[in-house]
Amino acid sequence: MHKGRLEAFTDGVIAVIITIMVLEMKVPPGADLAALASTLPLFLIYVLSYVNVAIFWNNHHHMLQASKRVDGRALWANLFLLFWLSLVPLVIRWIGDTNFAALPIAAYGFILTMAAIGYSLLQWTLIMCDGLDSTLARAIGGDRKGKLSIVTNVAAIGLAFARPWIAIALYIVVAVIWFVPDRRIEKII
Repeated sequence: MHKGRLEAFTDGVIAVIITIMVLEMKVPPGADLAALASTLPLFLIYVLSYVNVAIFWNNHHHMLQASKRVDGRALWANLFLLFWLSLVPLVIRWIGDTNFAALPIAAYGFILTMAAIGYSLLQWTLIMCDGLDSTLARAIGGDRKGKLSIVTNVAAIGLAFARPWIAIALYIVVAVIWFVPDRRIEKII
């Protein structure tokens, strides 16, 4: 089946996720710099989340450009990825409402990890659609970057209970690793 419908649906869902994320932001409690500064930590988590969602969208786009077609497995894998991304606004709010408590910070990492697993699952199903010698399969190779990201996020989940800010720093590291679109795919398409 053609991949256009999958791309359009994903674009729409991600647009809604980003919209909900910004609607979850709280207005500063006053009109001075101190009031604005009090919202800075939550704003920075919003920025990190926006960047993460954008990274998934950007790489999803590149991955589909390297794919020729999708099947039912790919549709379900894509829905699995979108499910986890749709939880990002909820966990941002939870982090803000609990003043960066350990469990919400760990939950943030769990959601990012599950989204990364969903992305990897989608990647695998697309490779199965096009074959092990496909453009996408050649570009991905052993996917060290994807595996490193998942391992780093899992480590951050555990660290969130001891040092939440270290966990957040690791989530930032993973985002930095992926910030530039996947060059493995860009070189081939």
